[in-house]
Amino acid sequence: MKREDEAGADDRNRGQLPPDDALSDEPQRGPRAGAKSVSGRRRYGGRLLRLAATGLILAFAAVAAYVVWQFYVTAPWTRDGRVRVQVVNLAPQVAGTVVELRVTDNQEVKKGDVLYVIDPFDYQEAVVSAEAEIKNREADLSVKQAQSARRAALSTVSTSVEEKQQFAGTAKIAEAALETARSQLSQAKKNLERTQVRSTVNGRVTNLLLRVGDYAQTGTANIRVIDTDSFWVDGYFEETKMAHIRPGAPAEMALMGYGAPLRGTVESLTLGISTANAATSTQGLPNVDPVYTWVRLAQRVPVRIRIDHVPPEVTLVAGMTATVVVGDGRGGQPDWVASLRGWLFGRADGAQPGTEGKN
Repeated sequence: MKREDEAGADDRNRGQLPPDDALSDEPQRGPRAGAKSVSGRRRYGGRLLRLAATGLILAFAAVAAYVVWQFYVTAPWTRDGRVRVQVVNLAPQVAGTVVELRVTDNQEVKKGDVLYVIDPFDYQEAVVSAEAEIKNREADLSVKQAQSARRAALSTVSTSVEEKQQFAGTAKIAEAALETARSQLSQAKKNLERTQVRSTVNGRVTNLLLRVGDYAQTGTANIRVIDTDSFWVDGYFEETKMAHIRPGAPAEMALMGYGAPLRGTVESLTLGISTANAATSTQGLPNVDPVYTWVRLAQRVPVRIRIDHVPPEVTLVAGMTATVVVGDGRGGQPDWVASLRGWLFGRADGAQPGTEGKN
């Protein structure tokens, strides 16, 4: 009987457990399900945020890559610019010892100024001799013309026709000799003038090594003058930028040592540069340099730029390096890229180089 009572009690207890467990679990399942729903939404939102951020970064990187490509590859500007100038190598047209030097190194000179003087003694004597020769030829011509006139006035009874012709010809020879003497005098005077070697341009004497006592050889340059009216800038542009460069386009040149830029105009484009593969070998065969097919280096083409304006504080020196920008430096880039560059670099849209300080 005791075992039956215990079994009956266990059955009742098992029959009552499910309703108790169900009642005890229902208030716990509600908060857990809500927490799981909120957590899922948060994870989904975070995933979307990460995807959006990644897409934004990729878009910004693509735009930045395009802007950098435009700026460094196709935009018409270069840091490889050089200030150039014409240098006059002056050589004497007469030879002699330098007796006077009238300039110093780096001195400003004007066209026609005397630079140095060659010993004029020999040339002065040449002028005196030529003048004396003219007097001699004039006297001889006078005598020959008088003789010819007398023979011409005689009849054929007193003289023959042949004799008349001989005296007339002698007078013509004397006349030609006088013209020769006059030419020699003109040449002697010109040579005496040339003993004073003069500057042919406005400029500045450079690298002066000539001294008094040096012997000046005819046709051998011994003094050099920089033509200060001939400065220009050569910009060496990569061939990828040449499509946006045209003669007549405005240009701005920033020298490395000065803050104020120079302004100028594209004057011309070089139509040829040296080709290494065009050279032949010692056997007359083509000399072709090996290249990597996946690397192509852009050739640089010289562009001559005329200087229109030089700031007062800038002293031009041939050989200076310059950054050269043609036009506004943007080339054929789209407007949105130009606006983005203007926003990034602080230049107003459509502004021309060198106009920031204009009135």
